[in-house]
Amino acid sequence: MYSRLATAGLLSATLAPMAMAQEAGGATGGIIGQLIFFVPLILIFYFLLIRPANQRQKKHRQMIEAVAKGDTVITSGGLIGKVIKVTEQELNVELAEGVRVRVVKAMIADVRGKNEPAPAANDSKAS
Repeated sequence: MYSRLATAGLLSATLAPMAMAQEAGGATGGIIGQLIFFVPLILIFYFLLIRPANQRQKKHRQMIEAVAKGDTVITSGGLIGKVIKVTEQELNVELAEGVRVRVVKAMIADVRGKNEPAPAANDSKAS
């Protein structure tokens, strides 16, 4: 019994430093391997998700800042109306004759401009 315990202790004392050396060496390669994997992944996320979203936000901000009296606007709820009055945070929009609503500028989805026609739908069907 004593010989088995002594052999197990000797074996673990011999193998433990070798196992630790392998873990330390593997950790360095693991970090480099992880960086090689995650850096391109982060770049892909930036160019496919973050950058286009920032560009859309910038374009929307510029569109909202350019809204003027007389422009036709479409709200995010789908209402179409003519701008009657522009304030710092809101627009007064006439939806129909005598129907005026206040709209928060951030809720404007599209600005068509003065008397600009609706964009044509591209519904070309092959016969």
